[in-house]
Amino acid sequence: MTAEVNAETLTGLLAEPDRLATFAAVVLGATDPAEIVARTGLDTRTVLAALRRLASGGLVATVDGRPVARVEVFKEAARQRPSSGGADPDPDEARSAVLRRFLRDGRISQLPAARGKRRLVLEHIVTVFEPGVRYPEREVDAFLRAWHDDYVSLRRYLVDEALLTRSDGVYWRSGGPVDVED
Repeated sequence: MTAEVNAETLTGLLAEPDRLATFAAVVLGATDPAEIVARTGLDTRTVLAALRRLASGGLVATVDGRPVARVEVFKEAARQRPSSGGADPDPDEARSAVLRRFLRDGRISQLPAARGKRRLVLEHIVTVFEPGVRYPEREVDAFLRAWHDDYVSLRRYLVDEALLTRSDGVYWRSGGPVDVED
């Protein structure tokens, strides 16, 4: 039985240089830990620990007592849809790709530098504000703090992009997509 390997698992398994070197040695034909040690310059203990971790993650199997790389898992992982913590943030694939890139666990991992991508992220965020409702600045800040630690910049971008409008410390939604139910 082999573990299901997705892109996140692969990234985690190969993120450590010792595991990456060990996996590379196996891919290049190393048939036992001693040979991996010789090819990588790692010590035996490190190689054995890396092999155990790679095997438990489904990236290396033992066949006839020797490690074998399961390179097919890369194709399997590539065929899977990237995880976004549930449903895609937006059904439009190009838009979804941008949102997956910059949103992690419901928060902005970083604000995009490119204006077009930043606009897509801001349009996604502004949907938390109900059209026609006026919000005091403190409430706007509370909403935005849930999205990103730099909520002040986020608020400024939303106003600059005409997604929120401000007057006398009160904000209201003035742009962005609106879900219309049937």
